[in-house]
Amino acid sequence: MPVQGTGSSTVKVWDPLVRLFHRSLVFLFMLAFITEDNWLDLHVQAGYLVSYLLAFRLLWGLVGTRNARFSSFVKSPAIMLTYLKSLSNFRVPHYLGHNPLGAAMVIILLLGIILLSLSGLSLIAIEGNGPLADTLVASWNADWMEEVHEIFANFTLLMVTLHVSGVIFSSLVEGENLVKAMLTGRKKIRTHWEDFVPPAGEEPES
Repeated sequence: MPVQGTGSSTVKVWDPLVRLFHRSLVFLFMLAFITEDNWLDLHVQAGYLVSYLLAFRLLWGLVGTRNARFSSFVKSPAIMLTYLKSLSNFRVPHYLGHNPLGAAMVIILLLGIILLSLSGLSLIAIEGNGPLADTLVASWNADWMEEVHEIFANFTLLMVTLHVSGVIFSSLVEGENLVKAMLTGRKKIRTHWEDFVPPAGEEPES
């Protein structure tokens, strides 16, 4: 949809809570990953905080600001395919929020971290601690669950690596510093965005 500039070269996209979630999740995930073997207590505490962050993001994805809601950036397979085809020509459409590829990665990452958190909570429950200690989970095999937890940790790390690579590539193709955009919450004013639907004719806040 075409959008006219309002005297500013950038437009607000992501609210402060989304940006704080993003930074906190990156820090806590890496903290949990590097403390797994030698600082188990710190690893567990970081894992708990990741779980709280996930609960917030899932809620904010339903009731938060427009570009934070899943309904605003999760795209259909057809749109995803069209976007992937446009990548081959290095002439991609611009999206106010996440592009279809970025949106898919967000969902994959969230699912991966959810499974990682659940497997971690299960391990704690097997040891007799945590919110799942009094459930059937506490009777599961610890060695098996530890393997599952490690698999999800490595999978999530792989997805993070692909995500960072995708952000760098998309920044080059779209002519937009997406790392800076996530830090500041603002993107360049474009004459056309595929996903901008203004309420009652309003333009995005600049």
